[in-house]
Amino acid sequence: MNAHPWRYGLLGLPLAFLALPLYVSLPAHYAGSYGVPLAQLGALLLFARFVDAALDPLIGRWCDGWLRAKRVTPVLCGAALLMFGAFTGLFFPPLRGEALLAWAAAMLVLGYISFSVVGVTHQAWGARLGGDAMAQTRLMAWREGLALVGVLVASVLISTSGWGLTTAVLALVLVAGLAALLRSPLPAPQTHSGRLAWGLPWRTPGFQRLLAVYALNGIAAAIPATVLLFFVRDRLQTPQYEALYLVSYFAAAAASMPLWLRAVARVGQGRAWLMGMGLAVISFVWAALLGKGDGIAFVAICIATGVAAGADLAIPPALLTRVIQHAELAGRAEGAFFGWWNAVTKLNLALAAGLALPLLQFLGYSDGARDPQALQALSAVYALLPCVLKLGAMALLWQLLLRGPARHTFRESLT
Repeated sequence: MNAHPWRYGLLGLPLAFLALPLYVSLPAHYAGSYGVPLAQLGALLLFARFVDAALDPLIGRWCDGWLRAKRVTPVLCGAALLMFGAFTGLFFPPLRGEALLAWAAAMLVLGYISFSVVGVTHQAWGARLGGDAMAQTRLMAWREGLALVGVLVASVLISTSGWGLTTAVLALVLVAGLAALLRSPLPAPQTHSGRLAWGLPWRTPGFQRLLAVYALNGIAAAIPATVLLFFVRDRLQTPQYEALYLVSYFAAAAASMPLWLRAVARVGQGRAWLMGMGLAVISFVWAALLGKGDGIAFVAICIATGVAAGADLAIPPALLTRVIQHAELAGRAEGAFFGWWNAVTKLNLALAAGLALPLLQFLGYSDGARDPQALQALSAVYALLPCVLKLGAMALLWQLLLRGPARHTFRESLT
């Protein structure tokens, strides 16, 4: 087990630093700076993200191979170099006009794939460091906490210093993260004969049920992220405080990591995750009652739900590691499991948008609406629907951890 979990977790900072502009800032940048139509941007992003999610399971399988063959250093460094090159190419494109869209498509696909290679390898590396439930949760807490720091730093730099300094800082933190990770002791892989089957994770006890909890909980979290700006601008009518809401949420999530580590030490991973989900529901349901000008109350909700989000970030990947360990696949198949895990993570946002946005339109809401019925529909979709989904995820987790057939997989996490 790594004696310095920060060395493992530090790479999470540049990965999150890079993900924010790739997933959030790029559409507005291309529309505002280069005049690319929104419809074309939407089609481009949908294509690139579909390719990205579809390749994750394959990348996970490859990851196990290069971890086993000790080729992880050149693979990680090469993928990181491609990732940074794609980022630079996207935000400093050498082409304009009709060729710009083709260039952006190529850079997006290259950037997403290389990002997935680094991300899946990083997750599999952490799982291979081993340790009990508490040790694994501590590793994940360091990674996700530093990732949240990366989101905050990227947000500030993009808004205050422009893309030049943002790119330079990204290069520095990426080199630092890689150097720290490569100094972490990676245990020798377990030897085995033959190639592992493609569908092995799906035949492993507990994986499908844990993934179902993770997916439902992820959709519940992704719906507010998809609808947030509409809620702030039309329901609260406080667009000037958008940055404050985001910083409050992410800062609270980062600060909550020690709290969730203590909770895991006291009640185990499963119960701690249930507590986090319960806190999210109790805190977030009040957002349905907010109206024009209720910015202070919404900041309080952002802080409380940010604290709850810390559990969602730190505990589920540590639980997945326990599934792998109890299946006696540690050191052999972590990449395969995290490849499927990452694919579901990326599909959550797509599923959330596919559910929430058509539902808003069906209920009579459109961007800029101010009539009471439309705003009530907006509040219901933003605040109530995620709480219902979160309660469903809690029910599934309760059944999995305490009553389901896979409960023995997690018995050490519940003591």
